[in-house]
Amino acid sequence: MKKSAIKHFVGCSLLLIFCAVAMTQTAPPPVTKIFLVDVTNHNGQMKVSKPVSITAFEGYNNQPSFLPDGRSLFFTSIREGGQADIYRYDLGTGATVRVTETRESEFSPTVTPDRKFFSVVRVEADQTQRLWKFPIAGGTPSLVLQKIKPVGYHVWIDAHTLALFVLGTPSTLQLVDVLTEHTEVIAQNIGRTLLMIPHQKKLSFVQKISEQEFEIKSFDLKTRQTATLIKALPGNEFFTWTPRGEILMAKGSKLYKWNPAHDSDWQEVADFSSAGISEITRIAVSPNGNKIAFVAKAGR
Repeated sequence: MKKSAIKHFVGCSLLLIFCAVAMTQTAPPPVTKIFLVDVTNHNGQMKVSKPVSITAFEGYNNQPSFLPDGRSLFFTSIREGGQADIYRYDLGTGATVRVTETRESEFSPTVTPDRKFFSVVRVEADQTQRLWKFPIAGGTPSLVLQKIKPVGYHVWIDAHTLALFVLGTPSTLQLVDVLTEHTEVIAQNIGRTLLMIPHQKKLSFVQKISEQEFEIKSFDLKTRQTATLIKALPGNEFFTWTPRGEILMAKGSKLYKWNPAHDSDWQEVADFSSAGISEITRIAVSPNGNKIAFVAKAGR
């Protein structure tokens, strides 16, 4: 397979393609946009503004991730050359700058606990997928984990511990000591969202029961116990947490929330179909909870 075809292959399958490397795929990456909405909360009711697209480029734009100060966000985009690079959008000025410009592809930008770097899943020249980090101020990237591969997704638990989605049959959720690279498998057949639960020492993830039946689960890092939080919306493996402890998830053009303190089921927050938005996938919330970024297809 030619290098350019491999690049398209990577983008189309959002990193999961390496679970089936024997397949041939020449389709281009999906065309997606990132939208931003303002959030207000009154008497427990969440309200959102009209969505605004923050990605003018017509192509693959995905994986939004707010920086700790909430003033900007990272995202992944596949542009010229068919490779993925990391971009940064400034919420104040509306300006977008390219952060990485490499021969490799970088996905899933995530600020490290010390706030000096952002880590990425990097698809190297030989198609190896490992975890790297780049200085936020600019500079040379370095490997985070030498031996563990292929990494699909990740989240920092603390300065020396990571939770990883490791590709394979089945995919596995692994806890990793960054210094020793010692791993502990805690789940199999998981989804692509890994997040710490706000104000708790617990990890959240999606457990796939069947092709369309998923559950959002928690893993207590102290007791090592796993518990089911709620059934995911059918066929959806993307969710996020608000600082208030609510889970956000989407189905089609609709955004839903679930508050474990008082909601028995998913509550609809907004329907963006009138804005031509459909197929919402990834969602990110700003650190103070006043902004939501989400990935979707836009018909107009």
